[in-house]
Amino acid sequence: MTNAPLPPSTAAQSARSILTRLHEVMAARTNAQSKLNQVVGIIGECLDSEVCSIYLLREGALELYATRGLKQEAVHVTRLGLGEGLVGMIADQIETLNLDEAAAHPDFSYRPETGEELFHSFAGVPIIRRERAVGVLCVQHADPRRYEEIEIETLQTVAMVLSELIANADLVDTAARTDAANADQSAQRLSGQKLVDGMGAGVAVFHQPRITIEHTVADDTEAERHRVYAAFDKMREQIDRMASSAEFGVGGEHEEVIQTYKMFAYDEGWSRRINEAIDSGLTAEAAIERVQQRTRMRMRQIDDPLLRDRMHDLEDLSNRLIRIVSGQMGTAAQVGLRHDSILIARNLGPAELLEYDRRRLKGVVLEEGSLTAHVIIVARAMGVPVIGRVSDVRTSIREGDLLLLDAGAGTVQVRPTQAVQEAFDGKLEISQKRRANLAALRDLPAVTKDGVPIELMINAGLREDIAALDLTGARGIGLFRTEFQFLVSATLPSRDRQQRLYRDVLDAAGDRPVIFRTVDIGGDKALPYMNTDTALEENPAMGWRALRLALEREGLLKVQARALMEAAAGRTLNVMFPMVSEPWEYEAARDLFVGQRAWLASHNKKLPVAIRYGAMLEVPGLLETLDLMLPHLDFLSIGTNDLTQFLFAADRAHPRLAERYDWLSPTVMRYLARVVRTVTGSKVALGVCGEMGGRPLEAMALLGIGIERLSITPAGVGPVKAMIRSLDLGKLRADIGQILAQPAANPRGQYLDWANAHQVDLSDTGE
Repeated sequence: MTNAPLPPSTAAQSARSILTRLHEVMAARTNAQSKLNQVVGIIGECLDSEVCSIYLLREGALELYATRGLKQEAVHVTRLGLGEGLVGMIADQIETLNLDEAAAHPDFSYRPETGEELFHSFAGVPIIRRERAVGVLCVQHADPRRYEEIEIETLQTVAMVLSELIANADLVDTAARTDAANADQSAQRLSGQKLVDGMGAGVAVFHQPRITIEHTVADDTEAERHRVYAAFDKMREQIDRMASSAEFGVGGEHEEVIQTYKMFAYDEGWSRRINEAIDSGLTAEAAIERVQQRTRMRMRQIDDPLLRDRMHDLEDLSNRLIRIVSGQMGTAAQVGLRHDSILIARNLGPAELLEYDRRRLKGVVLEEGSLTAHVIIVARAMGVPVIGRVSDVRTSIREGDLLLLDAGAGTVQVRPTQAVQEAFDGKLEISQKRRANLAALRDLPAVTKDGVPIELMINAGLREDIAALDLTGARGIGLFRTEFQFLVSATLPSRDRQQRLYRDVLDAAGDRPVIFRTVDIGGDKALPYMNTDTALEENPAMGWRALRLALEREGLLKVQARALMEAAAGRTLNVMFPMVSEPWEYEAARDLFVGQRAWLASHNKKLPVAIRYGAMLEVPGLLETLDLMLPHLDFLSIGTNDLTQFLFAADRAHPRLAERYDWLSPTVMRYLARVVRTVTGSKVALGVCGEMGGRPLEAMALLGIGIERLSITPAGVGPVKAMIRSLDLGKLRADIGQILAQPAANPRGQYLDWANAHQVDLSDTGE
């Protein structure tokens, strides 16, 4: 028996051969155990595999049900818990494993009754039914070798057919099934991540019914192929229609999101993979599901959040395509929302969200979801509150349940009691009144009680953010994140496209200043169309990103420099460089802009009347050479998000560290006070443009050490302005030195006690 990998052509033919023989087994009038015994023999023979085994989920554990190559006495004896051993890990994480030396894997669990000590290589795939693993199919070899990709795909295809066989034979673990009729009907509180802020109440509506593939093996391959072609045509018509009828006005970043989504719908690689799955003998539905399962597994292996969100778009299209080809087109959007509703979905694509009646849609709850997902950009434009990362949605919520969504708190109340409803209504009323009171402050100056003016600006990155200038009465835009245009685009934005965006922003801002931060990509903001090698970095947040990357990719920065200058023709351009580590980096970036200005002038292009240059202080070490930079700077902005994680050597995205380090700790506050002392006396305007400045208590502390310019989220302008107008800044500055000199174990409590003692308005902070 040979252990050599199958050549691709032989392996592809083998997949179809296996399915043909499995179809015969499934049609035979024998019991389930006999069929499984035949299945492992067929797979082992066709893949030249010395071992082939099937484990099924029974009573909460994975039981060896059939094997070729392991000891037969281990059948129905060997059991592994979910997450236990390689088999348990595959089922628990719904992952594929491909190892040339199984025993070297940290999760390897040796079971002597199987006799598997003779075998080195191991490959296993989950058997999936209704989005959960009901078993594992695995193969083993005596000689160490990794299985070829085509062999793994063959195993995944066979696993789909096995799921049908197992379900028809009633071998699926009934103890693990979820019975909606017996679900808990008491009030519950589910928690998740705030994705789009807001509150909403309505009945639970599931985005789409679960579609279960009942027939996996095709009788007529060409007929299945034509079904898929027809479904693709219909799906693309739907996407084109939605893309042309989105009700957002002209020019929003959400339009680029929809165009990217449309690009996926016309992706030839995706349709080719589905065709290849049909060639292996699957029905149209099974072929789409087969490719979709592979996409899900790839998503779990992707560290890049942006690329992972792009994969969600592809999954959304797969759901749409499989509904079309199966004839089960009904979604909650097609049926229509009859009442105020909260939409429930595992994930959601931007086009699917656009199908809903915005008058009835009061919120969205996602089992997955992330801040950078395309659907979140669209939801924000629609004004629909969203929370994500909510587990157990399908087991905790029933269709028609009353839900109270508080995205700001990251909670959804399910079947709330009367007392909870009354508390929610009270909070909603207070929130509405508070918003009305804060709106009344819009045209009032941000001046402290003792007459010190504070410059309040907003952070932005999308066209629709500019409307917040008028809504909040902010002084201008202290940070415009130019990378957002790069992140939501399918390809590198051209100079003309960049220029249009920058000009639109400046036109909308009018006489109010706008500070453009040059593109900050890399780290957690990798671009799928630009290889930045962040996946190879152990610490990408401290790696090849931001200004470091831009200075290496001079063409990228030159194009942006020209686009900014031409957009700002006849006006003052404020440009800021991110993540400056040493003075020479700032000087190199400024010199590049100076060179591009000279190039534009030599070509008779209209230019800005002035260009003001600034830097972001995010790298702590920059403070040691800041005195050398000050003569060459017009302004300096402290980016508290990155600065804090670098000061504490703590990844701000790490769930166990996110809440561990306080912005009001003496480490942060003393460092920032040093920055203020270093800048004082120079011509450089100093401000803060991180999240810290958008929280009233933290903003109060920043004003106390001498910061007088804050650039914050639009939602924070009202609460921070209310705090400013209630603050005697002279008294705070007289006392701040004592707080920094003798910090308490709970420094936040010190600042809060001072605020309460001096009647500072912190009513919107939850402190």
